[in-house]
Amino acid sequence: MPSPAQLSELLDPAATVLLTVECQEGVVGPHGALPELAREARASGALTNVARLVAAAHESGVQVVHAIAERRPDGRGASRNARLFRAAERLPVQQLSGSTAVRVAAPIEVAEEDLVVRRLHGLSPIQGTDVDALLRNLGCRTLVVTGVSANVAIPNAVFDAVNRGYTAVVPTDAVAGVPAEYTPAMIRHTLALVATLATTDEVLGCLKRPRRR
Repeated sequence: MPSPAQLSELLDPAATVLLTVECQEGVVGPHGALPELAREARASGALTNVARLVAAAHESGVQVVHAIAERRPDGRGASRNARLFRAAERLPVQQLSGSTAVRVAAPIEVAEEDLVVRRLHGLSPIQGTDVDALLRNLGCRTLVVTGVSANVAIPNAVFDAVNRGYTAVVPTDAVAGVPAEYTPAMIRHTLALVATLATTDEVLGCLKRPRRR
């Protein structure tokens, strides 16, 4: 874990972006397609912590980007080259463009200045989307990665961010996966090697701390 001073240096509001990954009604909502993941995201406090981080980002001037996974009703452009994608086609709740399922889930509040990036294919919220170009245009150096799932999309986002030269910060209690015990194992044995780890409270402390002029 970094020192408070080191973390504060990384989280300069002018060069930091907060990314929420698949925090959408059809994934983590009470009637989502993946009930086990939705329950874990809520029971663990991860979704609440994402909402706390988003609220603090709005107050401190940190840009928020919401990454949403969706599909067209006709399935055009969707990936089918992995078991995960084919299984998703059979789920009772589909992440259809324009539906309630692809709205950012409560208790996260979306502000007018937030950016929402939607993807129709793949596993990553960064690769093959507008996110990287947006981050560069925003002058981002540090990307705070939150959301679901620790199984697939979160490590994808962290790896893609690092490969593109960003410093990734992962609030360890603001991500979730299944089963519950998998998330800390993924964080400890994989994400810790490439990302800066902190708690939600530690990140909040930096965002709310007055900056030296």
